Amino acid sequence: MKVFDEKHIKNIVLLGSPKSGKTTLAETMLFEAGLINRRGTVTGKNTVSDYHEIEHERECSIYSTLLHTEWRNYKINIIDTPGLDDFVGEVASSVRVADTCVFLINAQHGVEVGTELIWNYIDQFNKPSMFVFNQLDHPKSNFEASLESVKSQFGAATTLMQYPLNEGEGFNGIIDLLKMKYYKFSPQGGKPEKLPIPESEMDKANKLHNELVEKAAENDENLMELYFEKGTLNEDEMKEGLKIGMRNHQVFPIFCISAKNDMGSGRMMGFIDNVAPSAIDIKPELTVEGEELAHSITGPEVLFVYKTAIEPNLGKMSFFKVISGQVKVGDELINHQNGQIERINQLFMMDGHKRNPINKLVVGDLGGVLKLKSTDTNHTLCGKNINVGVEPIEFPEPKMHMAIIAKNSSDDDKLGEVLNKIHQEDQTVTYEYSSELKQLIVSTQGELHLAVVQWIMEHVYKLNIAFVKPKIPYRETIQKMVDTSYKHKKQSGGAGQFGEVYMKVEPYYEGMPEPTGVNIRHKDIIDLEWGGKLVFYNCIVGGVIDARFLPSIQKGIMEKMEEGPLTGSYVRDVRVMVYDGKMHAVDSNDIAFKIAGMRAFKQAFIQANPKILEPVNELDVLVPEELLGDVMTDLQTRRSTIMGIEAKGQYQLIKAKTPLAELDRYTTSLRSITQGRASFKKRFAEYAPVPPNIQEKLIHDYNGSEN
Repeated sequence: MKVFDEKHIKNIVLLGSPKSGKTTLAETMLFEAGLINRRGTVTGKNTVSDYHEIEHERECSIYSTLLHTEWRNYKINIIDTPGLDDFVGEVASSVRVADTCVFLINAQHGVEVGTELIWNYIDQFNKPSMFVFNQLDHPKSNFEASLESVKSQFGAATTLMQYPLNEGEGFNGIIDLLKMKYYKFSPQGGKPEKLPIPESEMDKANKLHNELVEKAAENDENLMELYFEKGTLNEDEMKEGLKIGMRNHQVFPIFCISAKNDMGSGRMMGFIDNVAPSAIDIKPELTVEGEELAHSITGPEVLFVYKTAIEPNLGKMSFFKVISGQVKVGDELINHQNGQIERINQLFMMDGHKRNPINKLVVGDLGGVLKLKSTDTNHTLCGKNINVGVEPIEFPEPKMHMAIIAKNSSDDDKLGEVLNKIHQEDQTVTYEYSSELKQLIVSTQGELHLAVVQWIMEHVYKLNIAFVKPKIPYRETIQKMVDTSYKHKKQSGGAGQFGEVYMKVEPYYEGMPEPTGVNIRHKDIIDLEWGGKLVFYNCIVGGVIDARFLPSIQKGIMEKMEEGPLTGSYVRDVRVMVYDGKMHAVDSNDIAFKIAGMRAFKQAFIQANPKILEPVNELDVLVPEELLGDVMTDLQTRRSTIMGIEAKGQYQLIKAKTPLAELDRYTTSLRSITQGRASFKKRFAEYAPVPPNIQEKLIHDYNGSEN
């Protein structure tokens, strides 16, 4: 395979909402360059990028896919990404290593909610970006409305490079404002005729061309001086200004295509070649220490692993970007994260599932390597003369949580191993065993994401599993003070058990005054692992209970707090004063006082007007204005408290507090209500009392399960 130098490598990521045509465009770009002789289709299940069996089943992208094309002596690495926000992890990692983000806008709909979600990752790194309006051949295409939505959402940086002629079913022409040419396509697409701009379009084209010249000039002082001097800029000068603007995140060029009919993709690729920045043009990489690492061919050897794929019959494939220097077959590199030495036995240029062996890759290039033993996603590999870590990808927090069980108990051990492999491939799939809930919890971005996890486990790893609703981590506490005592006495021949404890139990809150009416000898403040506090006072006077038994009493209280009297949930925020009791010279021991302390505490707790607390989340729901009422109605059925509503461009941002118990499958419900046009984020806010009727039901259900 040909090795391209660092000046002739461009890395783009195709982004956009579902059905915007990313996979079709990738296929067309390969076809235009002659790398494939026939274009596949998503419905035909024969595209280069969507090659996984599950992608064929669902007829949509699930994974990001690396492929490449060659256009006029440039290599363009393409990462095709999923459009559904369930797979945003694939988008986050792809954006991280791309040099230019190519946003596909479905000309029927304009900006969609998923676009803003993706934009957050681009904005974080100030990635050069361009917008490509696709499906201009669709009967419902509306270029002007779509353009307005893009300008409204992304501001003055949006820069019109082209506009369509004969939009809709008869679409066959593009007016190019940089070259001031009319590209006219045959019904079969492909290479267009380059014609003078029609007279009827000249006034509009000249006006927009002058705006483009001004936009190019304002990005550089020298170009601005030239513009003032000449009153215009030539094509090369405009390209330079646009390149500077893209690099500084101040110009977002807009192009027009029909990917399905192969119209406009060649002109777009030419612009990527000549104007879009390469790795050596963009800002230096940041290390974990916050220092800059330049993209230089003469720099130290540094690779960043952005994605991992595990195939049962092949092993682990690591996808990487050469951040600095160059990597060759046979190199030995050091893993910055764990110090392990990794040998590069094979290097590949990737085209979907096809692996093209290559001997060397230079700075800025993307590639793959097989069977790195100790290297995972977000790891950095370095030459032996440097030890740096590249700033890692920040993956989004999961939105959906389900408990997982193996239907065959003999698969319990294998379950954890398989989940670990899935997590290696997709960092947005997380899992942990909750000792509180006694469930293995799997967390994903949504229900479709969860369905993909299940499909992988059943079809790839042959595990028969089920997902069940996770339990809610309730908390228990009290609302008034109770004075109680308990005597534990047991005689079974020989030494028995005896311990009697008197205690006051009351609610605890931060800053409350010290208790009165007792003689405080010692105070323990215990920060509970599950939140809240236990404040324990030794108020024993006259040695009625030996000091050595006080830790046992406290241990008994703690054990009952780990399995509260109402529902078995953790207890929090209580204050206990042990002020009296009795012991026996022979029969008193640690176990006796532990039991006495536990039962006295339980007895007091039940009498102290106990209440159940539930976790409450803060929700930020981004929704189109016309669907605001439907989403609000649904939130209110979920016991939500609406905290406020803000305008966000064409969308409304609802801020609400909602009990966790009411958010089961909310991702699915929101998608159904809004046809996938809304998104949300959630985060833990607080614990709050459950309503009395729900508390009564929870206690009833718990007592029923105990019987």
